Amino acid sequence: MTKMHIGNVADIDRKGSRTLKVNGLEIALFRLSDGEVLAVENKCPHKGGTLSEGMVCGSKVHCPLHDWRIDLHTGKVEEPDTGCVPTFEVEVDPATGAVYLTV
Repeated sequence: MTKMHIGNVADIDRKGSRTLKVNGLEIALFRLSDGEVLAVENKCPHKGGTLSEGMVCGSKVHCPLHDWRIDLHTGKVEEPDTGCVPTFEVEVDPATGAVYLTV
Protein backbone atom coordinates (compact mmCIF):
# COMPACT_ATOMS: atom_id res chain seq x y z
CA MET A 1 0.00 0.00 0.00
CA THR A 2 1.17 3.49 -0.84
CA LYS A 3 0.26 6.75 0.90
CA MET A 4 0.36 9.76 -1.40
CA HIS A 5 -0.31 13.49 -1.07
CA ILE A 6 -3.12 14.34 -3.48
CA GLY A 7 -4.01 17.95 -2.71
CA ASN A 8 -5.66 20.16 -0.12
CA VAL A 9 -9.05 19.80 1.52
CA ALA A 10 -9.91 23.35 0.35
CA ASP A 11 -9.79 22.03 -3.25
CA ILE A 12 -12.95 19.97 -2.61
CA ASP A 13 -16.22 21.84 -2.05
CA ARG A 14 -18.35 20.73 0.90
CA LYS A 15 -20.85 18.15 -0.39
CA GLY A 16 -18.76 18.04 -3.59
CA SER A 17 -16.34 15.66 -5.23
CA ARG A 18 -13.11 15.44 -7.19
CA THR A 19 -11.64 12.60 -9.21
CA LEU A 20 -8.13 11.35 -9.79
CA LYS A 21 -6.50 8.41 -11.53
CA VAL A 22 -4.06 6.18 -9.70
CA ASN A 23 -2.49 3.26 -11.55
CA GLY A 24 -5.30 3.29 -14.13
CA LEU A 25 -8.03 3.30 -11.45
CA GLU A 26 -10.38 6.28 -11.23
CA ILE A 27 -11.06 7.31 -7.64
CA ALA A 28 -13.75 9.74 -6.45
CA LEU A 29 -13.06 11.88 -3.39
CA PHE A 30 -16.08 13.25 -1.55
CA ARG A 31 -16.13 15.99 1.08
CA LEU A 32 -19.13 15.57 3.35
CA SER A 33 -21.03 18.45 4.93
CA ASP A 34 -19.12 17.88 8.20
CA GLY A 35 -15.79 18.23 6.34
CA GLU A 36 -14.86 14.54 6.36
CA VAL A 37 -13.19 13.36 3.13
CA LEU A 38 -13.88 9.84 1.83
CA ALA A 39 -12.74 7.98 -1.28
CA VAL A 40 -14.28 5.19 -3.37
CA GLU A 41 -13.77 3.77 -6.83
CA ASN A 42 -15.64 6.09 -9.20
CA LYS A 43 -17.84 3.34 -10.64
CA CYS A 44 -21.22 2.03 -9.50
CA PRO A 45 -21.30 -1.80 -9.31
CA HIS A 46 -24.68 -1.85 -11.08
CA LYS A 47 -24.11 -0.31 -14.53
CA GLY A 48 -20.81 1.53 -14.06
CA GLY A 49 -22.33 4.95 -13.32
CA THR A 50 -19.88 7.74 -12.49
CA LEU A 51 -20.32 8.17 -8.73
CA SER A 52 -18.54 11.54 -8.62
CA GLU A 53 -21.50 12.92 -10.60
CA GLY A 54 -24.02 11.66 -8.03
CA MET A 55 -25.74 13.56 -5.26
CA VAL A 56 -24.31 13.19 -1.76
CA CYS A 57 -26.83 12.87 1.08
CA GLY A 58 -25.26 12.44 4.49
CA SER A 59 -22.54 9.84 4.00
CA LYS A 60 -24.14 8.20 0.96
CA VAL A 61 -23.80 8.95 -2.73
CA HIS A 62 -26.68 8.34 -5.13
CA CYS A 63 -25.56 6.90 -8.46
CA PRO A 64 -26.68 9.29 -11.22
CA LEU A 65 -27.84 6.44 -13.51
CA HIS A 66 -30.34 4.47 -11.41
CA ASP A 67 -30.24 6.10 -7.96
CA TRP A 68 -28.45 3.23 -6.20
CA ARG A 69 -27.30 4.51 -2.80
CA ILE A 70 -23.75 3.68 -1.75
CA ASP A 71 -22.32 4.19 1.74
CA LEU A 72 -19.09 6.15 1.34
CA HIS A 73 -17.63 4.73 4.58
CA THR A 74 -18.07 1.06 3.69
CA GLY A 75 -18.66 1.03 -0.07
CA LYS A 76 -21.76 -1.12 0.46
CA VAL A 77 -24.85 -0.60 -1.65
CA GLU A 78 -28.04 0.10 0.33
CA GLU A 79 -30.80 -2.53 0.25
CA PRO A 80 -32.81 -3.68 -1.61
CA ASP A 81 -29.93 -3.38 -4.11
CA THR A 82 -26.71 -5.31 -3.54
CA GLY A 83 -23.03 -4.84 -4.28
CA CYS A 84 -20.00 -3.00 -3.07
CA VAL A 85 -17.39 -0.57 -4.36
CA PRO A 86 -13.79 -0.44 -3.13
CA THR A 87 -13.03 2.26 -0.55
CA PHE A 88 -9.69 3.92 0.14
CA GLU A 89 -8.19 5.35 3.30
CA VAL A 90 -8.00 9.14 3.37
CA GLU A 91 -6.19 11.31 5.91
CA VAL A 92 -6.48 15.09 6.23
CA ASP A 93 -3.75 16.93 8.12
CA PRO A 94 -5.70 19.22 10.47
CA ALA A 95 -2.90 21.81 10.58
CA THR A 96 -2.31 22.20 6.85
CA GLY A 97 -5.39 20.70 5.18
CA ALA A 98 -3.17 18.38 3.12
CA VAL A 99 -5.07 15.31 1.89
CA TYR A 100 -3.36 11.89 1.74
CA LEU A 101 -4.76 8.83 -0.02
CA THR A 102 -3.64 5.26 0.65
CA VAL A 103 -3.94 2.87 -2.30
